[in-house]
Amino acid sequence: MNRTKYASLVLLMTLISGLAFPVGRIGMNHASPFLLMAVRFLIAGALMAAFTAKRRQPRGLRQWGQVALIGALNSAGVMGCAYYSMNWITSGESAILTFVNPLFVIVLGTLFAGARYGGRQWLGVAVGLLGVVVTFGTEFRVSPGTFIGLLGALIFATATLLVRKWGPTFDNAVMSAYQMLSGGVVLLILSFASEHPHLALNGTSVAALLWLIAVNSIVQFTVWFYLLRNSDPARTSAFLFLAPFFGVLGGWALVGESLHWYVGAGGALICAGIFLVNWQAKPRPERPERAPKVAGV
Repeated sequence: MNRTKYASLVLLMTLISGLAFPVGRIGMNHASPFLLMAVRFLIAGALMAAFTAKRRQPRGLRQWGQVALIGALNSAGVMGCAYYSMNWITSGESAILTFVNPLFVIVLGTLFAGARYGGRQWLGVAVGLLGVVVTFGTEFRVSPGTFIGLLGALIFATATLLVRKWGPTFDNAVMSAYQMLSGGVVLLILSFASEHPHLALNGTSVAALLWLIAVNSIVQFTVWFYLLRNSDPARTSAFLFLAPFFGVLGGWALVGESLHWYVGAGGALICAGIFLVNWQAKPRPERPERAPKVAGV
């Protein structure tokens, strides 16, 4: 994948990932969190499954189990935690916590996947994480939503490494479809088990739901899985530090959440962290060896 294509897809994915939080906040004014997510993923997954019915399907219980586990983590776990956390914190804060994911990807990849990262990558993660903290500003308060958001980030990192490991054996769009379906089923069960499910259909809620289905489910997951399959997961995940920046801006623009100067400062640090994680020094050209002198020449 060339750099222009990679950068364009990453920017698109992080932008729509960040906007999922304020749009979801709008939807939650008319629906319970788990039910909203369940409807989103079940409809999006069904549409994708119908569209990809003639493509290569998962084979055997092993592959179906892998898709189901990825869906339970990536759709139900991550987005369930993110949206449920918004019962205590703002959509921007939820986005910031969820996208601490790159730090967990490098840590888990080092501990369990045998990945090796240099000092520059670790410094980049630290700088990006500092940017996330600065973006929070002085209004950060610890609440149940804080821990739920961080749990979502940890689940996100686990799902990222599993997609990188198992993804090449699947058709990209087919995996997107069935992991959304499995995640939707898990969220539907959680909805009836842990909340009073309700969904009021009106112009605002339908518009929010359509955006979540078409853009934040079908487009986002397809692009995300494609990037993970064709790049290093730690480098790609580092760009997710941009998503909370877009989430905070979206929260300000769409739902009137506060926007302060330190959001810009945090955004600059986030960009610096991404650069450090992804920057690779060009190898120095080898100096040609001098031919030995021959007497008389």
